[in-house]
Amino acid sequence: MDYSWLHAPADQVPKTAQTLLGWEIAANGVRIRLTEVEAYAGTGEDPASHAHRGPTPRTRVMFGPAGHAYTYFVFGVHWCLNIVCGAEGEASAVLLRAGEVVDGVDTARERRGGTVPDRDLARGPARLVVALGVTASANGTSVLDGTGPLLLTPPTRPVPRTAISAGPRVGVAAAHEVPWRFWITGDATVSTYRRHTPRRRTAPVPNR
Repeated sequence: MDYSWLHAPADQVPKTAQTLLGWEIAANGVRIRLTEVEAYAGTGEDPASHAHRGPTPRTRVMFGPAGHAYTYFVFGVHWCLNIVCGAEGEASAVLLRAGEVVDGVDTARERRGGTVPDRDLARGPARLVVALGVTASANGTSVLDGTGPLLLTPPTRPVPRTAISAGPRVGVAAAHEVPWRFWITGDATVSTYRRHTPRRRTAPVPNR
């Protein structure tokens, strides 16, 4: 199976992200067709990337081989799942933002709470991870060769470039207007866009 496109240079990560649309990611009895993704480049190139300032114990996976999972805990609440891409030593990754559950719907619904509509089972990065039953143990594992809990496979319905929309990224404080979020136009499982809102700084209380 040809995964050479995952090894494209870090500055081509937007193209890599678009290629991922329509591909399927499977784990723990659930398979999801990717309908929304978000691209992040590497060191010094993208201030919104976790790897912007170089490798750390948390981000070292992003500097490793392409085709590995990069998971992280966000807001102290939920996990997010990325696929590392680019040449080894260059840090770039694609966040899996949303998808359509195409196999294991009942299992995904049970994980998500039992009464969730099909369109919402993996509609958002946290929901996607919960639907797949992925945990921190997936971090650094291959999504290509079956040795890890996740497996990425080619699309059964290829997505033409004309059916792909682009817009600003979500939930980042820097470079949030960069149009590196990509989705299948009109797909019901794509998450709702929420514009970045800077946190207001609380004015100090004057001494009296």
